[in-house]
Amino acid sequence: MRRRFAVASFSLAVALGCGTLPAAAAAPADTARSALAVNALAAPDVDVTKVRAHLSELSAIAGRNGGNRRSTTQGYRDSVAYVKGKLQAAGYTVTEQPCTSGCTSGAGPNLIAEWPQGDANNVYMFGAHLDGVSAGPGMNDNGSGSAALLENALTLAQQNPAMRNRVRFAWWTDEEQGLNGSEFYVRSLSSTQRSRIRAYYNFDMVSSTNGGYFINRITTSAAAPMKAYWDSLGLQPEENTEGAGRSDDYPFQQAGIPTSGYAMGASARKTSAQAAKWGGTAGSAYDPCYHRSCDTLTNINTTGLNRAADGIAHTLWQQAVSSTTRD
Repeated sequence: MRRRFAVASFSLAVALGCGTLPAAAAAPADTARSALAVNALAAPDVDVTKVRAHLSELSAIAGRNGGNRRSTTQGYRDSVAYVKGKLQAAGYTVTEQPCTSGCTSGAGPNLIAEWPQGDANNVYMFGAHLDGVSAGPGMNDNGSGSAALLENALTLAQQNPAMRNRVRFAWWTDEEQGLNGSEFYVRSLSSTQRSRIRAYYNFDMVSSTNGGYFINRITTSAAAPMKAYWDSLGLQPEENTEGAGRSDDYPFQQAGIPTSGYAMGASARKTSAQAAKWGGTAGSAYDPCYHRSCDTLTNINTTGLNRAADGIAHTLWQQAVSSTTRD
């Protein structure tokens, strides 16, 4: 997630068509999946060990490339290649979208992957920024969101359910320099293309070691399936006030597209009330390694990462998977 700066006005005119969660928060059994498990559209469990395997590869990529995955570096381009290879092998239609205006000079591309089934006039997008800052490898920010999204995409391909609506995944460039990759993408859409996107879901920092459970625009209809899943685990999620306007959901929101997403917090400090219900340390940052060199594989809250990955799957299944079965 980028630091908070004044956000430039966004034009709608377009030309183109191994941490663990504190014990206090672990009460309801995640494996039970609560009453949601009996829903005809119940999503599969996303294997968090596979999510962590993607994180390990992103960490290794950073290690081979100066210790970071900033958008202008070979570390970022190698991250794109890793994600792209996994998606192509799973059967996705994958596109690298060069950011030709508004991005930092030399920034790598956005990566867009669409599952080629379901109604193309009703698209649900799921996105995360793949770039990091120069200070470190960016495992929570935002390897966590990127890896959770990738394993959800691979799980969808492996399950191959009948689809009611279309699903599109995105890994954004240059977020840390000002949401530039996602802004470019939204600007590139025609009004018709924008109108086909029914909701955009963003995942930025979903494994903060002292984190909380936050949902973007939590009271909206777009957020309803995300909130329902975390509610089923007794997590009592809150509005993501810290992240408002600071990640890649913002350009979509500005364009009038419904948005939501999960986050576990950055540099803001956990309150006493939040520590009482979620565990952790009151008065300390949600992520003590935010934008620092210590944002490594040891800066990952595996319990939170698992709950985010499964909540993404639940939302995807609710919004896009058909209740009918394949012949």
